[in-house]
Amino acid sequence: MPYTFRPAVESDVQAIADIYNASVMAGGATADLTPRTFDQRRAWVESHTPPYGVFVVESEDGSIIGFGALSVFYDRAGYDGVTDLAYYIDPAWQGRGVGTFMLDRLLTEALARHMRKACGIIFADNAGSIALMHRFGFTQFGLMPAAATDSTGAMRDMSYWYLDL
Repeated sequence: MPYTFRPAVESDVQAIADIYNASVMAGGATADLTPRTFDQRRAWVESHTPPYGVFVVESEDGSIIGFGALSVFYDRAGYDGVTDLAYYIDPAWQGRGVGTFMLDRLLTEALARHMRKACGIIFADNAGSIALMHRFGFTQFGLMPAAATDSTGAMRDMSYWYLDL
């Protein structure tokens, strides 16, 4: 695969914001209802201090085509070692293996950072992400009906997934 996975840097923030905001506006992938500003995305990236982190995937030409994060699952010390996964792919690159590449690398990073569990919280009708959860051996551990709306106003069920690392 001609993709590169690396930690995000300051110069990636605009691409991260653009990819995320495309997902916000399309609906079906995030419960944010309005686009995030550059400064909001920069603060989000900066909030990911070790052992957590934000990462990008570059195409062969160096363009940022996706980003993902290992985030705090819950801000109580007893949950250290559990990470919440998130990943977003540029719409032009969806369906081309970037999500699979991203999730594989995120899980590798989680292991290297001594995480013991990875969790995904996903709209239950997000077929692409649900397929990735199955592909990587995640177990669904919950479903919250009508938990969130997206930017289109659609009410979404939330599915909860985990993987022992």
